[in-house]
Amino acid sequence: MTQTRRQFVGTGLAVAAAFFGLPHIASAAQLEEAIAAFTGGADMGGEGITLIAPEIAENGNTVPIEVSAPGAAAIMLLAAGNPQADVCTFNFGPLAGSQMASTRIRLAGEQEVVAIARMPDGTFKQARQNVRVTIGGCGG
Repeated sequence: MTQTRRQFVGTGLAVAAAFFGLPHIASAAQLEEAIAAFTGGADMGGEGITLIAPEIAENGNTVPIEVSAPGAAAIMLLAAGNPQADVCTFNFGPLAGSQMASTRIRLAGEQEVVAIARMPDGTFKQARQNVRVTIGGCGG
């Protein structure tokens, strides 16, 4: 089995992170792997998805997040700096009244929150928001 360039780079970053003890690099590789698993490596547009997150969250234990993508089949939320990048995925059936969700997530410090919507036609849309956390919520 041959590796793609993305897999090779991700593996290299993970090895470097393990060797040098840099968890934020491992999280970046984990983030890219989670995105690739959800999108299959497809290109993403930025129009048609809205991510609402605070610029500054006083407490990382309960950071309010709202995401909407009209017509989406699924929306995935990721937190780039958390020990586990994949936060959750919302799936919408044909009887869903709207394709939006709001939740509270834990963030381990200042990081980027990413939302990716899978549309019924197989395209993907992405939104990103940086969130500064004054008190971390993931033991970090």
